[in-house]
Amino acid sequence: MFRIGYRTIKTAVGTAAAIGVASMLGLENYASAGIIAILCIQNTKRKSVKVSWSRIAACIIAMAFSYIFFEGIAYHPITIGLLILFFIPTAVALKIKEGIVTSSVIILHLFTSNHITFSLIGNELMLLLIGISTALIMNLYMPSVESKMVNMQTQIEIQFKEIFEQMSSYLRDTHSEWNDGLLIETEKLIKEGKTIAFQDVENHFLRNENTYYLYFTMREKQFVLINRMLPLLQSLNFEAEQREMIAEFVEDLSTHIHPGNTALLYLKKLYDMKLIIEEMPMPKEREEFETRAALFQFIREMEEYLQLKQSFRGIPSSKRRAVT
Repeated sequence: MFRIGYRTIKTAVGTAAAIGVASMLGLENYASAGIIAILCIQNTKRKSVKVSWSRIAACIIAMAFSYIFFEGIAYHPITIGLLILFFIPTAVALKIKEGIVTSSVIILHLFTSNHITFSLIGNELMLLLIGISTALIMNLYMPSVESKMVNMQTQIEIQFKEIFEQMSSYLRDTHSEWNDGLLIETEKLIKEGKTIAFQDVENHFLRNENTYYLYFTMREKQFVLINRMLPLLQSLNFEAEQREMIAEFVEDLSTHIHPGNTALLYLKKLYDMKLIIEEMPMPKEREEFETRAALFQFIREMEEYLQLKQSFRGIPSSKRRAVT
């Protein structure tokens, strides 16, 4: 399906505006202002500013190199190759490699002039200023991703609920079907949510963290624990009484997902259940012993899962949904 994104629209408008301004001011090679604008429009505000400073620094260094090589050696294609041979490693060493492409445009302008003058340098600086300024203005607007993050949060929690329901069913019956696609989809949702939240952080200059980013990070860590729990369930080969107890706990956890943080309550329930299991008679058969050991390991993983939730400060009540 053909679709035009907001960044494409900003790039088109910014390019036209930069070329228009440069042309109106009577600058030579005025179309290059549009190229610079295209290169400087980025996905986030912070990245746009960072890239812009890199391009300014790289271009100034490129002008100095051009004067040294062209005026000092010759205006010859081999000289350009020699200049690039020294310029690119310098840009990389100074961590301004984002400006290499923009600088190459200016280098070629200076090369074709056959003589570098102050007015020519001024012309190139104006092209650079117009292109970068236009890009920064275009990047002042970034669409809100709040609704996307809330939607991702809700979807992930629905997935977690289904995972716990399947765990509970498997604890009761090892022949119950397991949906492998559920795990793949959940992992994809967490990564996507974390990416969107990170972009939101990058679009705010005075904010270094995002509650949703912390939330998705927490869910990511919990998902790792879930993946460690599943092999433990698959290793169960003895119908121990403790399996039903843990199944009830997991089922209870899956059906009580709500905006409040009930992690402390479930940690208490988990601790009480662990004490009851420890007081039960010792296993008499090897399979029973292995099953008991696997269940204890499952309890430890579940405890860490709940501790991760307890350490999460939570999403503000005005916009949060289920976060247990």
